[in-house]
Amino acid sequence: MIVKCGPSLALSVLIALTPAHSTGAQSPIAIVNVNVIPMDRERVLEGQTVLVRAGRIETVGSATTVSVPPGYVRVDGTGKFLMPGLTEMHSHIPFAPAPDSTVKRVLALYVLNGVTTVRGMFGHASHLELRRLAELGEILSPRIYAAGPSLNGTSVPTVAAAIKSVSEQKAAGFDLLKIHPGIKREVFDSLAATADRLGIRFAGHVPLDVGIRRAIASKYWTVEHIDGYLEGLYGNGEPVGLADDGFFGLGLVDQVDVNKLPALVGATRVAGVWVTPTETLFETIAGTESIDAIVSRPEMKYWPQQDLDQWKKAIAAVRNDPKNTPARRQRFLELRRLLIKSLHDGGVRFVLGSDSPQIGNVPGFSIAHELQLVVAAGLTPYEALASGTRNVAEMFKTINEAGTVEPGKRADLLLLDANPLRGIGAVSRINGVVLKGRWLGRSEIDQRLAALAASH
Repeated sequence: MIVKCGPSLALSVLIALTPAHSTGAQSPIAIVNVNVIPMDRERVLEGQTVLVRAGRIETVGSATTVSVPPGYVRVDGTGKFLMPGLTEMHSHIPFAPAPDSTVKRVLALYVLNGVTTVRGMFGHASHLELRRLAELGEILSPRIYAAGPSLNGTSVPTVAAAIKSVSEQKAAGFDLLKIHPGIKREVFDSLAATADRLGIRFAGHVPLDVGIRRAIASKYWTVEHIDGYLEGLYGNGEPVGLADDGFFGLGLVDQVDVNKLPALVGATRVAGVWVTPTETLFETIAGTESIDAIVSRPEMKYWPQQDLDQWKKAIAAVRNDPKNTPARRQRFLELRRLLIKSLHDGGVRFVLGSDSPQIGNVPGFSIAHELQLVVAAGLTPYEALASGTRNVAEMFKTINEAGTVEPGKRADLLLLDANPLRGIGAVSRINGVVLKGRWLGRSEIDQRLAALAASH
């Protein structure tokens, strides 16, 4: 069946997905009398004027001394708070057979929620072109760091296949390799050695046959989902079988030994391995919020109904398994919160990611959920925000370019109506976004979101 959109639907799609401005010269911006959260340390600079020109922060200074030059678009920042744009470090950018409109919908939703950088963690060759177009401002998109296609037990079943895939992905220009489950230990060892030799980082899941201790020793760039740590607290270090493991270690929660945690934390810190918790995914699947309530969250209106139906089935599959009793799921989430708190307190570096769009996680909106959950697990609001701003720049070694609000840095900024250091929920109270020096105010954001809601 071929479905044709009428004129109003086509116009909605066009409004929602076109770039914020034309690719021609952009107007310089002056955000006047704003409170700046620079994220260089935990502080607020009150009553500042921030000038943005040619995609860079030009000036940050007292509103009483900084004058606004002619030709600047003035944004009234009175009572508002300006901070660096956020990063989604575990995104899934769609690719064929998904239509271009779906790809652009995902990227637009990130931007409209203040996410100005994403790291794609399930790659495809088309993402290299998206990365280029995003950098040029030809699509409404965050900056993109692109992982290559999945490396898993099926795609790299042998040592030779692993060496070939790593070499090809490095040559193609991907920013990192994505590890998925099922890789055998000897295959992983060759994969890691080849990646080290060629100078490309790898990140992702921890295959059961590899285990967290070998993953740490191999210096994973980031361990996603805190994967492998529950397994590392079980038994005597032998590989865990899939049937025993269940959903990310849910099957092991009654048999783990938390006394082993300090050694794992210390090894992670010494190796310089980073962690991306993606806690909102696990709280959604294993938590107590009803499935109907999850798919009725306000942001679900921006997501296709057929996907919501699939999400409901996926959550039900975990919750309806007789082994996954409510008590066991509660223990699972308690252990995950303990892992977050212990790893962070032990000096392991964190970056922010929610695994979107995945089960329950609408792009952009899910980052706000993730921030609330890591704060609930024991991080301060500043520490949580740092994981999505300056920590990311330090991990990517772009701290001279990004991650804080300082003159000379990229103008990827988020203007909020309240102070997120006093309540992390303020990250959802968005007044405007600056993307590569281009201003998207609240009215434009609302218009674009309304168009996205209407377009499916």
